[in-house]
Amino acid sequence: MSVMEGSSAATDAARNNESLVRQAGIGNLLLASLNPDDFALLAPHLQRVQLELNSVIAQAGAPIDTLFFPEAGVIGFADVLKDGQRLAVALTGRDGFVGWPLVLGNDRWPHQAIVRAERGTALRIRAADLVPILAGNERIRTTLLRYASSLVAQMARTIVSNLIHPVECRTARWLLLYHDRVQGDEIAITHEELGVMLGVRRSSITDALHQLEGAGAVRGYRGRVLVRDRARLEALAGETYGFAEAEYRRLLAPTAALA
Repeated sequence: MSVMEGSSAATDAARNNESLVRQAGIGNLLLASLNPDDFALLAPHLQRVQLELNSVIAQAGAPIDTLFFPEAGVIGFADVLKDGQRLAVALTGRDGFVGWPLVLGNDRWPHQAIVRAERGTALRIRAADLVPILAGNERIRTTLLRYASSLVAQMARTIVSNLIHPVECRTARWLLLYHDRVQGDEIAITHEELGVMLGVRRSSITDALHQLEGAGAVRGYRGRVLVRDRARLEALAGETYGFAEAEYRRLLAPTAALA
């Protein structure tokens, strides 16, 4: 190898090293919790990308080619009906990842995934790079499977809440799910979006928010909701909130709990 070739190779190596995602200070709780040796297997394949508000990062029925580990921002999963209606089934953020069906053996997206509440960043990895790593590393595979199990618990509680709980309790629950994942106490969300998530009319959401405001739990503004008293909001949510969150902590300890 010539001196020039050696210099070029060293430069390329330095650039690759600079672009490598470091585990220290990483925003995603799952990746941050991994053993450093396990994270090192993923690092060369991770790329930090922007999550723009209201952008769709997965379409129901499409192949799962790319997975995302959010560092900030909220990702909503929604069932899309034939008439175009979307019904929210779950949320994730820096506590989890988008692409969990892949680790359960499904190579297609069952839901639409859309960025909600605020823009953020995520670490992106190709399915083609992740699958062989999961096949050879039980610790990483177990972490992702445990998260998938906690998300199934969240979805199950969504079903139960939709069946038996009043709209004001369900509204309180969804606001708590958002509040867990946004930075600060302000949630960018409209009455229309909440109506879509809960499968109810906008007037029902307006009435529910008035009840939550009257209790001093939140303050509604145009296109946003401010959480004023989280403890009060949790009390108003009642049984709709807490079970799935406890499952997350149980399954993923010592991973940090939701903020």
